[in-house]
Parts: sequence; C-alpha cells; structure tokens
Amino acid sequence: MAVECRVLGDIAVRVDGRPVELGPPKQRSVLAALLVDAPRTVPTSQLIDRVWGDRVPQRVRGTLYGYVSLLRKALEPADKDASITRSSGGYALEVDRLAVDLHRFRALVRQARAVEDAGSRAQLFENALELWHGEPCAACDTPWFGTLREGLLRERFAVTLDFNDARLDLGLHGMLLPLLSSLAQQDPLDERAAGQLMLALYRSGRSSDALRHYESLRRRLAEELGTDPGPELRRLHHRILTDSPVLAAPAPGSLSSVSSARTTHLQVSQRDDSAEAPYATAADRPGDSDDQAPGERDGGDGQQLVPRLLPPAPALFVGRDEELAAARRLLGQVPTGPVTLLVTGPAGVGKTAFAVSAGHVLASRFADGQLYADLRAFDDEQVEPFTVLGAFLRALGVRGGAVPPDLTGRVHMYRTVLAQRKTLVVLDNAADARQVKDLMPSGARCAAVVTSRTTLPDLSGHRIPLGVLDSETGLALLREMIGADRTRAESDAARAIVSTCEGLPLAVWVAGARLAARPHWPLGKVARALADEQRKLDELAVGHIAVRAGLELTYQAMTPTNRHALRMLALLPTPDFSVWALAALLDLDLHRAEAVLDDLVEVHLVEAGSTGPAGTRHRLHDLVRLLGRERAEREVSPRDRAAALSRLLGASLYLADRAADSLSVDFQGISQTHLASWRPTPTDTAQLLTDPSAWFTAERQFLISVADQALDRDEITAAAALATALTTLFQIGGHFDDWERLQGRALEAALRGNHQHSATQLHRCLGELTTILTGIRRPWTTSSRP
Repeated sequence: MAVECRVLGDIAVRVDGRPVELGPPKQRSVLAALLVDAPRTVPTSQLIDRVWGDRVPQRVRGTLYGYVSLLRKALEPADKDASITRSSGGYALEVDRLAVDLHRFRALVRQARAVEDAGSRAQLFENALELWHGEPCAACDTPWFGTLREGLLRERFAVTLDFNDARLDLGLHGMLLPLLSSLAQQDPLDERAAGQLMLALYRSGRSSDALRHYESLRRRLAEELGTDPGPELRRLHHRILTDSPVLAAPAPGSLSSVSSARTTHLQVSQRDDSAEAPYATAADRPGDSDDQAPGERDGGDGQQLVPRLLPPAPALFVGRDEELAAARRLLGQVPTGPVTLLVTGPAGVGKTAFAVSAGHVLASRFADGQLYADLRAFDDEQVEPFTVLGAFLRALGVRGGAVPPDLTGRVHMYRTVLAQRKTLVVLDNAADARQVKDLMPSGARCAAVVTSRTTLPDLSGHRIPLGVLDSETGLALLREMIGADRTRAESDAARAIVSTCEGLPLAVWVAGARLAARPHWPLGKVARALADEQRKLDELAVGHIAVRAGLELTYQAMTPTNRHALRMLALLPTPDFSVWALAALLDLDLHRAEAVLDDLVEVHLVEAGSTGPAGTRHRLHDLVRLLGRERAEREVSPRDRAAALSRLLGASLYLADRAADSLSVDFQGISQTHLASWRPTPTDTAQLLTDPSAWFTAERQFLISVADQALDRDEITAAAALATALTTLFQIGGHFDDWERLQGRALEAALRGNHQHSATQLHRCLGELTTILTGIRRPWTTSSRP
C-alpha cells in the first residue's frame, strides 16, 4: 500500500493515490507537527506549543487527544503503513521517513551533493525540488510553524542555486536566463544568485549586461549594508572584464540526464489530452524577424521551446462570423501593449469553442506559441493561479525544480519569460478577475483571451459577448451534424428541435449528437421528447455531456440568496419580467431586488433586454426556467411558493389599479387597491409609474399572464380583481380581444365558484366593452361569452 505525506505545500496524505480527509486546520496542524519529526516521538508539551503557540485553549490536552483520535481514524485506510502511537513522553507518527516529502527532499539533496557527475547531480536536485507544491504549511500560523516555514524556504532557495550550478556546468545557460533574472529580482542582495546570472549573461554574449548587474549590486550593497561584494563575486567580475577562458561555456551536457525541455503535454485542462505537437522548436515555427539576445529564449541546445497547448480546434463550428472577425481585427494588430479579449456568455453558448477556434485561426500571428488553461470556475475545485503558473512555466521551458515555490516568484518569472515573446494565452472558464490577474501576460506583443460565464466587470479589455444562435444558424449546426438530406426530409421537425433548444449551441449539439448516433431515429421523435417540459433537460444529454450539468454548476456556485431568486423567477408565468416582479416574489424593495437581478445577469442566467420609459425588461432562457422549476419543487415548500405568487398577484393588482386611476378618461374603473396583499413602497410605486401608459404597454402581456396563472391556481377573487383593474388600460390601449378573453374567463370562474361580487363587477366591465364596440360599429357577438 503506497502512502504519501505532504508538508511542502498544503498538508495532505494520499493512500494509493487517493486523498485522505484530514479534517479542520488545527487537526491538520497536529499531523504536520508530527510529520516533521516522523517517526520520532514529539513530547506532548512541544506538540501543544507547535500547534497553539501562545494561544493555548483550556483543557488543551483533551482537545489534542480528540484531534489525535480523529487523525487515527482518518489514517485507517493506510493500515499499518501510517499510524499515530502514544508513549509516556508524547506522540509519534509511525511512517517510513521517505513517505514524507520533507524527508525525501532532504535525502535527495544529500545524495545530489555527494555526486560528481553534473548531469546526475542536476537530475537529483530536480527530483528534490519537484516535491514542492507551494508554501509549506501555509495555513499554520503559530510562531513555531512560522520559523519552520522560513527555514524550509531558505533550504529550497539554496537547493535551487545548487541546481542552477549543476545546469551551468552542463552548458545550459541559455534556458536558465529567465529563471536567474527572476531569482535575482526576488533576492537582490544574494551574491550567489547574482554570480549565476552574470555568468549566464556572459556565456550568452551579453558581457555588458553582466557588468551592469555587478555594478548595480555593488551600489546596493554599499547603500543598504555598507559593504562590498565578496571575493568570489569580485573574482568573477574580474574574469568577465578580462574575458577569461575559465568562463567559457562547456559543451551542452547529455540531455538524457537533464533535458532542457519536456516533451509531455503540460496542459492544465483535463478537457482534451490528445492534442498533437504540444511543443515545437524555432525551426518549426513561422519566421520571426524580431531581434533577440542569444540564448534568451532557447532551450539550452539552441532551439527555442514553442508551447502549443491549445486543445484541437472544434470539428464543428458554425456561425460567429462577426465575433471571429472582431477577434481577428483586435488580435491581429501590432500592439503597443498586451491585448485582452473577454469572451462572456451563459453556460453552453460556445465560449470555449469560440476561444479555441480563434486561437487556431490566429496561431501564426503568435510565433512563440499558445498557452491554454481550463480554470474550471464552476467545478467543485477551481484551478488556482499558483498551479496554472507552474504548468505554464514548465511549458515555456523552465525545469520543474526551478519553478519558484511561491506565487509571487512564479508571477515574476512568468512575466520575465513572456516579456520578449509573441505568445497567446487562453484562460478558459474563469470565475472572476482574481483568478486571472496573475495569469495575464504583460509583454507588449502578447495577447490573452479570457472566457467566463460572468461578465468579468473588474477586468478591462475588448468585450465579445456571445448570445444564442439565431434559428438559421442553429439549423445549420444541426444540419452539419446529421446531414443535409436527413434535415431536409424532416424540415419541420428539425426546426422544432432548434426552436425548443432556443438557439443554445450546446443544446442543439447534444440533440444532434443523439440523432447522429442513431440514424434510424426520426427527427420527430426527438422533437416530441423535447417538447415535453418534464423530460426536456433529461433528453438534452449524450455521454458525459449534458445541458443540465452545465446549468447546475452555475447554480451551485451562486449565493443562497441568488439561488432562491432563480427558483422564484422560474415560478413566473412568462420568461419575460421586470424588476418589480422579482421584488414581489422575494418580498424586497426595488433597490435590493435590482442588486440580486444584477448578480443573475452577471452570470448570464438572466438576460437583460431593452430599456424603455418603463424600465428594463429581463428574460429567463427556457432551459434555465426548467432547472429553476425543478429546484423550486424540491427546495421550496408549497406554502412558500404559494406565498410568493400571492405577493406577485397583489403587486400586479396594486400597480394596475394605480395606473388605471392615473389614466382613467371615459371609464372609471372599480378600485381594487384594498384587495392587494403586497404592494411596493410609495417611492418605488412612484418610480415604476412615472409614465403609466408606457408601464402598461410594457407589462400588458405579463399582467394578463399573472391573472391567468391565478385563475389556474383558483385564486378567483384576486384574479377577477386584477382582470377588472385592467379595464381602463384595455380601453385606452384598444386591446379589446384581451379584454374580452381575460374577463370572460374570469367571469366563468367566478360564476362556477359562486363568487357573486366578483361576477357582478366583471358583468359591469364586459357591459362597458359591449357599449364601446357597439358605438364604433365593430362586429361583435356575445356567443363566446358566458
């Protein structure tokens, strides 16, 4: 059974490659304090000091015993390969020392320093440094852990310099220049790091740069420490001045022992690992006429590494002509600084396909390669910038052991490496600006494409929002997947499929993939299945790809308040709505409802439509509504759902009544204000009804749908009141068909339910309609009326 224990980064234990759940931070601290000395016993008093420092709680020994008991249980999968024992003096973690990354690191370093061969020495140092996964025990904040962390980082820095010496001995100065420059920036007073950079610069034909660096360090030492460089650095300086043959670069070492470049695909994304040729050399890439310093961007053997980490271009990519043209125009220009494209849109709209397609189309314009990372913003575990930077640096030719162990160091090295390159960086599926700010290239000839389900309001760049496909483009996508003949033979069914998918590319693709895999299926079969709202989301799945899954990830990433708002919006009778409807559903004022609505718009679950005198109307995509309804049925009680819809009905009745009162000219409506169970504040009401006529024009169909929904739920009194309150608005707008149909249905329900008062009011309103139509001599019969 293989057991791995980590403290050189996050505290972790793996058994046969599977992570062990180690519990809360203090419990992890207990484990780390034992791992540092494993398998030796740590006295109880020392263990308490390590874990709690000067903040020792009451009954600390009992607390410690509880943590140890839970850790023992957590380590049970390791059987006897890792267990905590107790003696009279304290506790010990019984484990093979080499199963702990710290002890294995030190063992490899001791072995490397005893080896004469530079290639073998470099390989051992690299193996040691690759055990680091971040800042050691970063979550442990006691003085003991702070001292331990500082000491370990100093150890790592010394080993990094040893590794650099070995590679300089192998003649790999060219590939080391970006790393040595970054190290010199991180610790500008370290003379050993300065000497390595000077030697690499000299061997790369940049003697003047080496001498300038020495002079800069000399001045800094004098100003800050009042001292001169040491004898070793002075000797190196003299040899550079005299062009000493001692400094001549050796022939490049055997790349079998320490390769200057990996040939494996270090793509962060797990989306596709079949891309061909993840790297190329300068001989393989398009010509680049820009000047560069010798060895500055090569792999140590005279060939520059050109990462090609983009996934394969989508086999099917239809439409987006205008957006692609914009990307070509923006990314194709000769920039005076890095160019950034922000590609945003809802789940399933094709952001990744667009970004990857654009990257392949423009690959020749970025001669130094393309980097790609799937940041998995809406997965259970987002990819952190620290991890992405490590993979990017390795892809750019930095050996694994030379990659800095801290985020700041990695950012500095990344920017140094890209400073003189033409590289495209595609950051897919980003959560927010925080996740990508350290990954943005700063080189003037670089560009970045960032995709996100959010609007990325905190990032600056050229925005390319992606919406759903129009019906003809959606049909073209389906045709590409199942063939023109099959689409033509059942054209009505094909259009029904695209219409039901509402132009969402992923939904059309899934439907097409199912049909392509089943050539004997008639298109009508799928069209009928998608028309059933109870089955629709389940039908839109093929293999591991499902529309529901993408929507669920967005839903789960939201705050509880925003998830509740989506569930409530899904209860609306129409997909189109205004902010006051959400305010009623959530029992909020307009200001707070607008803030919630802005959050939903930002993650593209709600689409903001046109803004007019009555405000902005919003829309829920049909597939989002289905998910919201499913969630509402599972997560909201029938009582709470009914209460929300009653508030919506009350708000509709109140606002319609107030609007009618403002607009009444020939016909005085019957006031129903006293029946409203919920109403906006006076301030909000005045804001909404600044222009009552415009408000009713915008809200007419919505109000009618609210009344119909209330009749469906047998809220007859309030529904009849709303139908009555709309009389004046129907009259002024000339909406006689709506007037007749809605009030006729309400009258029928009132008579059936013996609601005499409501029936009397509706008879009066319909009588007024008869008078109006008779007066304008419009043919009209009462045969359809109750």
